[in-house]
Amino acid sequence: MEEKIEKLGKVLKEFNRLHGSEAKARILELQGDEAIIEFEGSFCATCGLYDYFDDIKWEAMDFGLEIEPVEVLEAEEDDFEHGRYVVRYRVGKVPSSQLSDKG
Repeated sequence: MEEKIEKLGKVLKEFNRLHGSEAKARILELQGDEAIIEFEGSFCATCGLYDYFDDIKWEAMDFGLEIEPVEVLEAEEDDFEHGRYVVRYRVGKVPSSQLSDKG
């Protein structure tokens, strides 16, 4: 579990480095094979909102972590193009056979 927390923390740090001017992500809860992640920010108007949620998945692959958005639990938007979204993810390790197939 410690390794999963550490890897997910690195994933979110990289996400925030790349997207921090538009959206920031933070872990609200990590339990078993589920993570609850909060996104908050102005979000790029030309990007699809769900692209931000999927970007976590792509960043995670670089750290050997498999994470898949499952459900948006909360969605709040205000009049100033600012929003807060809470998303539930399924979390696991990338199977080693999947990694070796890419080489």
